[in-house]
Amino acid sequence: MRSALKHSAVLSVRYGLLAAALVLLAAGLLRREYAEVLQKAVRICLECIGIG
Repeated sequence: MRSALKHSAVLSVRYGLLAAALVLLAAGLLRREYAEVLQKAVRICLECIGIG
């Protein structure tokens, strides 16, 4: 009985974290934040090889 309750609590936490991650991912996509992240990554990469 006790292990079943613990297993249920662990699953609840896992699904809760998954749902929160999906909501935050969708919010970032809707705000087009991926474009800014890509620009920063390109800038850092170019600076690393000495072009930027």
